[in-house]
Amino acid sequence: MAVVVDLEEERERKAPSLDALAALVADDMARVNEAIVARMHSPVPLIPQLAGHIVAAGGKRLRPMLTLAAARLCGHAGQRHIPLAACVEFIHTATLLHDDVVDESALRRGLASANAVWGNKASVLVGDFLFSRAFELMVEDGSIRILAILSHASSVIAEGEVLQLATANDTTTGEDAYLDVVRAKTAALFAAASRIGAVIGERPKAEEEALESYGLNLGIAFQLIDDVLDYSARQEKLGKAIGNDFQEGKITLPVILAFRRGDDDEREFWRRTLERLEQAADGSDLRRALDLLERHRCLADAVRRARHYGEIAKDALGIFADSPLKAALLGCVDFSIERAY
Repeated sequence: MAVVVDLEEERERKAPSLDALAALVADDMARVNEAIVARMHSPVPLIPQLAGHIVAAGGKRLRPMLTLAAARLCGHAGQRHIPLAACVEFIHTATLLHDDVVDESALRRGLASANAVWGNKASVLVGDFLFSRAFELMVEDGSIRILAILSHASSVIAEGEVLQLATANDTTTGEDAYLDVVRAKTAALFAAASRIGAVIGERPKAEEEALESYGLNLGIAFQLIDDVLDYSARQEKLGKAIGNDFQEGKITLPVILAFRRGDDDEREFWRRTLERLEQAADGSDLRRALDLLERHRCLADAVRRARHYGEIAKDALGIFADSPLKAALLGCVDFSIERAY
């Protein structure tokens, strides 16, 4: 049984998408893709082969699009944002390779993960290669400010990965600790990708901070919805399996809410299935988990939390003049949240 987060007013509205943002940065994104392909080249054949596998698996390229859109929003008329957007995507792709090794994931976006095909060692090392390529691009840009922002984001992401390990399979994890992981592991790169647009646009510090706040809160909202989708019927409609987080014992916001709101018997269920990973092979434990999440309205409330951060992200753009780019960035927030429907 899968749970549907159902709010009728959402069904009556036209579903938001990234189409407007993608159209506005389409020409720049084509150049970014060219830069990615060129920078993945290596005389060691396994490197472009493995890196190309995860890049070809698709994805929205949302983070580099944020860099491109933020730069144009801030009046940048040059081409510095192209290699920097590629840099952002390399950082993101490297973290995906490392994540799949840590999580022992067999699939990535519906395809076999790189570690499932080539093994953990190759995935980790190619991830390191992509991180190195990203730093080469930062250095080539020549801005110490850009280097400081993106290198700091890289270290924060690594801290988030370690912090997530520390809270893995621990049902006593609270919402604050969970959000600390989300801010570091996911939102930090959204924030940096957005902020550097203002840096290369040579805009005032207030605009840098506004774009950083936009990216940070968008990233938090995005991850909250990802965690909701893992338990949602919407995931099935997208052709994806539900319950991967449950099977891996991940402590996400829906589970945190269910654990707090449940009785002693329910809390023991979560300890057995998520801490000790004692789960029935017939799927009955997943079905019970979904029932508990629905009973306690955990998915709906997690979406409400996401909306809160989404509104903060939108407010951050208030200092910018109205424009198609600003409207597209606002629409990006709506898309990120309403994926739950």
